[in-house]
Order: sequence, then structure tokens, then C-alpha cells
Amino acid sequence: MARDQIDMTPLQSCDELVAWLEAGVKPPSEFRIGTEHEKTPFTLQGHHPVAYEGARGIGALLEGMKLLLGWEPIMERGNIIGLYDVTGGGAISLEPGGQFELSGAPVETVHQTQAELMAHLAQVLDMMYRTCTVQTNLDFSSEADMVKKLRVSVALQPVATALFANSPFTEGKPNGFLSFRSEIWRDTDNARSGMIPWAFEDGMGFERWVDYALDVPMYFVKRGDTYIDVAGSSFRAFFEGRNNTLPGERPTLSDWANHLSTIFPEVRLKRYLEMRGADGVPWGRLPALPAFWVGLLYDDTSLDAAWDIVKHWNAGERQALRDDVPRFGFKARIRDRYLFEIARECVALSHSGLRRRGHIDHLGRDESRHLEPLERIIESGRTPAEEMLDKFDGPWKGSVEPAYDEYAF
Repeated sequence: MARDQIDMTPLQSCDELVAWLEAGVKPPSEFRIGTEHEKTPFTLQGHHPVAYEGARGIGALLEGMKLLLGWEPIMERGNIIGLYDVTGGGAISLEPGGQFELSGAPVETVHQTQAELMAHLAQVLDMMYRTCTVQTNLDFSSEADMVKKLRVSVALQPVATALFANSPFTEGKPNGFLSFRSEIWRDTDNARSGMIPWAFEDGMGFERWVDYALDVPMYFVKRGDTYIDVAGSSFRAFFEGRNNTLPGERPTLSDWANHLSTIFPEVRLKRYLEMRGADGVPWGRLPALPAFWVGLLYDDTSLDAAWDIVKHWNAGERQALRDDVPRFGFKARIRDRYLFEIARECVALSHSGLRRRGHIDHLGRDESRHLEPLERIIESGRTPAEEMLDKFDGPWKGSVEPAYDEYAF
């Protein structure tokens, strides 16, 4: 979460919660692309985690970037924990595990996403090592459009997991998975994560999402610079004045927006849709994730074709595919198809969708060029994690240390 919401308008009815989500509806001409990616900082000498304190710590880095960029600081108890661009809408933040995250500004094309990424990496190049996760945020034009895009992207999130699978090691050794990050999320706080099977049922819409979110346990309420621990109590109880930590107090729009950012299903609805299934990858592959989803979801022909792929899958089949993909990658199956076949078809649909969008860069290339890393993966038939495991067993000689140099920014 890049920046906590600060709208302190008191809430009077659940209709306001629905209206807050519905305010994300916009015409296709105003659709934008947001990309979020994390990086874990390490020192160049010795590959040690970077502390917050000190002349070469994260706090000093953020202070330096504040001067360089002219962005406003995000503070917590007197410490700088992030920056935000009041004009452009981008933000830099620290995540709970110490990850350094860029929440990109909403841009019109994948070309602009890549340019933003390159500028960001130039600013932090001396300290940053490998990303942790990459997400794409996309718009919808109506409630029905939101529902269709949500269902397609939830069902196909295992495709993104396989295409970007990049976490096969734990403590320097193979862990038996291709995406260990995805495996961890498979059984982490199921009250707020997962494949949200109810989203495929009749009646799905903004109101149904609100009903779901109201019953998700809360983490915190922010008042000023203070985070108040309210863990375990639902937002519904808070809305009804029954929060034990804040008895009788009613939430604000700020509380609602922040609560929605603590829900972690495979695809998350706020005032846009967040695709959450991909591992972080080397910087050259990062623009491929927004390219993949933009080509599938922002082109009606490709979106319809993607829906045709998934519309007959039932909840059990979708869940089984999601459960299998962290370990098996492209070899996971749904019905009579390997995931590899589905991934190949989806990359082709995305390519066609990007071609039809027709957004050309300064060299006359359309956005489909950003899919080239995924098309190479499809040609090889192997996930990035399998390539890393081959190196571990081969030229890396059973050590992950070479990865620090090979995948460093």
C-alpha cells in the first residue's frame, strides 16, 4: 500500500461503500495502466539486507530521493517511510517485509510503463537487487465490465503465475516449487485471500464485493500518524460501532479505502482491478505483465476470447489449477488441457489485443513488443524458475550466489 487514504468523511450507510467502488467506472478512452513492483535491497558488498538506519540505509535513500524528485514524504512517527508525487500520482513505499515498492502513476500505454520503470531504476540503481512481486492495475467501464474482467483475470491468474514463476529457492536451496511465493499465499489468511469463488455466482457486482469486504477481519485504523491495532474485528462490526478497541466509533471513507488494501485475493477490486498472481522478475521482463493483461482485458475481442476459455470451468477446477501451479507450472492441468496450452493461447490473444490497440512508440513499434520475454518463455516451454534451477544444477554449481550478479539491477 503506497499511501494511506486521508478522506475522513464519516460513513452513514453501506450505500456509500458501494458508491466508493462504483466511482472507479470510467469510459474506455480514460482507461489507464498502473504497475506496482517490489525490490528487496541488498548491499553490493556481502549481499547483506539493508537496514533502515545509517548513512547508507533505506531512510537515507528515501531522504535523498525526496530531494532528487521533489516528491512529498510519507511519514510514520517521525520516520520517512515513502514518497508520493502529488502531480503525477506515483508513490514509493516500504512494504512490511522491507521491500522497496514503486506504485506507478496511471499511464496510457505500456511504453510509458517501461519508461517510468527505467527512470525509477536509475534513481535506485546502486542499492537495489531483484524484485519480489509485480502487479498490474486496470480499469473498467461499468459494473458488468468489472465483473467480466474480474472473472477472466481470477480464472487466468495461474497463467500469470506460471509465466512469471521465479521463486524456486529458499535459504539457498531448491524448495520443490517454481513459485514459492504463490505457494505461501495458497494457505495464508484465507479469510482475506484466495480464488473468491463467489465472484462467479449470480448477483456478483460492487455490492457483493462490499458484503465480502465487510466481513474480512481488519488490521488497523489510522488516526493521524498512529496505527491502532484492531486485528480480528471485522469492518462490519466497526461500521456498526462494535469495535472493541474503538467502541462506539464509526469508520470513515479513509478507513474503508485502507481496509480494502488489506484484502489479498488473487485479483483485488478497489476503484480498479489489481492482478496479484505474478512473482517479481528481472527488470527487462517487468513491462511484460501489464502488457499481458492489457492485451487480454482492454481489447474486447481478446477479452471475449479469454472468457470463452474459462467460462465453463467450475470453482473446484479453478481452485485445483491454482493449487497445482506453484509446484508444476506449465505442467498443471485443468480438465483435459495442460496450462502450457492455455498460456500459449493467452499470450497470442494478448499479442493480438495489443496490436489492435495500436499504440506506437517513437520507433514505430506497438505495445506487443513488450510481450517478447513471454513469447520466448512459451517457445522454450519452461518457466523462468526452471531456467534458474537448470543454472543451479549447472553453471552455478549448486549455489544461488551467482544470481546476485546475474539478476542485479
